[in-house]
Amino acid sequence: MNPPKVQSQPLPAGRKANPETESDEIAGVLPDDLAEDEDDGEEIEAEPVEPDLGGYTWDTASVDAEGKSGTEVIAHFVKRLPNAPGVYRMMNAAGDVLYVGKARSLKKRVTNYAQGRFHTQRIGRMVRETTTMEFVVTRTEIEALLLEANLIKRLRPRYNVLLRDDKSFPYILLTGDHAAPGIFKHRGARSRKGDYFGPFASAGAVGRTINALQRAFLLRSCTDSVYEGRTRPCLLYQIKRCSGPCTGEIGSADYAELVKEAKDFLSGRSQKVKSDISGAMQEASDALDFERAAVFRDRLTALSHVQSHQGINPQSVEEADVFAIHQEGGQNCIEVFFFRTGQNWGNRAYFPKADPALEPAEVLGAFLAQFYDDKPCPRTILLSHAVGEQALLAQALATRAGHKVALGAPQRGEKKSLVDHVAQNAREALGRRLAETSSQTRLLAGIAETFALAKPPRRVEVYDNSHIMGTNAVGAMVVAGVEGFVKNQYRKFNIRSTDITPGDDFGMMREVMERRFSRLLKEHAPAAGPEAEAAEEPDETTAFPAWPDLILIDGGAGQMSAVRKILADLGIEDKVTAIGVAKGVDRDAGRERFFVTGREPFMLPPRDPVLYFIQRLRDEAHRFAIGSHRAKRKKEMVRSPLDEIGGIGPTRKRALLHHFGTAKAVGRAAMEDLMTVEGISAAMAKQIYDHFHDNG
Repeated sequence: MNPPKVQSQPLPAGRKANPETESDEIAGVLPDDLAEDEDDGEEIEAEPVEPDLGGYTWDTASVDAEGKSGTEVIAHFVKRLPNAPGVYRMMNAAGDVLYVGKARSLKKRVTNYAQGRFHTQRIGRMVRETTTMEFVVTRTEIEALLLEANLIKRLRPRYNVLLRDDKSFPYILLTGDHAAPGIFKHRGARSRKGDYFGPFASAGAVGRTINALQRAFLLRSCTDSVYEGRTRPCLLYQIKRCSGPCTGEIGSADYAELVKEAKDFLSGRSQKVKSDISGAMQEASDALDFERAAVFRDRLTALSHVQSHQGINPQSVEEADVFAIHQEGGQNCIEVFFFRTGQNWGNRAYFPKADPALEPAEVLGAFLAQFYDDKPCPRTILLSHAVGEQALLAQALATRAGHKVALGAPQRGEKKSLVDHVAQNAREALGRRLAETSSQTRLLAGIAETFALAKPPRRVEVYDNSHIMGTNAVGAMVVAGVEGFVKNQYRKFNIRSTDITPGDDFGMMREVMERRFSRLLKEHAPAAGPEAEAAEEPDETTAFPAWPDLILIDGGAGQMSAVRKILADLGIEDKVTAIGVAKGVDRDAGRERFFVTGREPFMLPPRDPVLYFIQRLRDEAHRFAIGSHRAKRKKEMVRSPLDEIGGIGPTRKRALLHHFGTAKAVGRAAMEDLMTVEGISAAMAKQIYDHFHDNG
């Protein structure tokens, strides 16, 4: 979504303009939460990136409050604040952002914090930890609301309501940049010309819909390069899921008509499309052209299949997102259903992180602002609870979307029944999650009892390696906690040490552990003294810990010796408990032996729930390691000799292969022939020629 515009304002005391930019636009495009560390092949979680505030810097008001915290330091800021809308953030002594908020009047809002009267323990604890504040003045309260949502989503402050699952939604794309448009699943930026239909709740829902639409409208799903290279129809044409425009099996005008029908169907005019196809079927039948009539019959069946799998299809809701929240056991579940063109396109459950003291309407309102920060907003949003500042939120969403947005909680009729149905799904989803969490909690407590740990682990890391005769070696780490596997914490390590003998599992594990814990010490040094004791007492605002309480190693005594040496060398052998899990005799599941420091190797009873749990953890690590290894091996297999030549990027590589056909033909080409390729200069042609002939 487009970021809000901020007009120039008189700057309060201490405000500094950014000399590097004169733009008045608050940029909302930021890097993803996860980045790939190209240096060591390990995927790492990126530190929150400061959004571009369009010509302004955060104002710290330059107060003399060193050594102070809480209401005392906040009172210093109040004196210098304007009576204007804006965004503020509160930070602790370590510079961590504790809270991001917006206000119609910054001075009045911050004054409330300085008075020291708080309705909840959460607010009181947040104020006591605050050692500094920063501010941005905006032109309107709407702009403050939009900026607040953007900052919360990017900075993930400890005391805000946080949208934890923020994967993008898939869409159906009918391309518009080709003579024969294709139908594809699309996720991400809408950079390609065409018509986008969605969102769908899952990739599976898109896949099922596309499969049915292919049978109904016979549109191609092949890439443009495959399309251009076809000399005869493919298998999809033979099984009647494509009309074969690539080889002229259908004329351009007839194919364009199929594309138009597909657009009409996806745009909500499904009854008209079905009526037209039914009429064509009757005409073919009257003309005794039963083979053609059967084609129309099959298309009607496919369309009925699409609609029959969409569940609820309300008559009074054309385009809407329906949200319902349910609270139980200190947790929140927000269920959202997507309705487009009068059809139900799936649903998804979210479990935002929030203080249990917050009311459902407060959590839902904070969630909505973050949810639509980078997603298209429909014209109608139905809610189970009326949220605070509802009119302001509707105006903010309309500003982002570029059209009017109706936001409300229906009290009667079909829309109320629809919201009630979504609320029921939210209750059931949260019930399932609580049951899974309870089971996971019991299993973690069982691990603590079995292995004599001081307390149940909050973070368990499991390590495994994968390779074939030492080639394409990859180390893998999976993470589990109270809520199950935490997949955004998974990491893979490309083994790159040249000192390791191919196939040396001990050496690979040493490298993985050294890299993992060296980085952890650098980025998250363990606290000491009272801070460490406080960190050990989790509360409702505590984030998922960076340090593992327990690490499981897929291996026996040899692997464990390598791990213990690394932990000892780093001085953290007392901070992390390491356990080796060796496969049983004949590698039978259920006969694993466990290696723990200070104890003889031992086995668990065959039907022990803790044993099954550890097997599941180990199997997940094995699956992730194997998948990472296969991906690396596949990438290695398709490498071209052209990749080894400096200055040959994807564009030049593509041009050379299109011109000569294969890398081998490029290697045999004369310099004069190489220079005829677009983008290849005389110097580059010589470099390519020398590369192949020097190595020949």
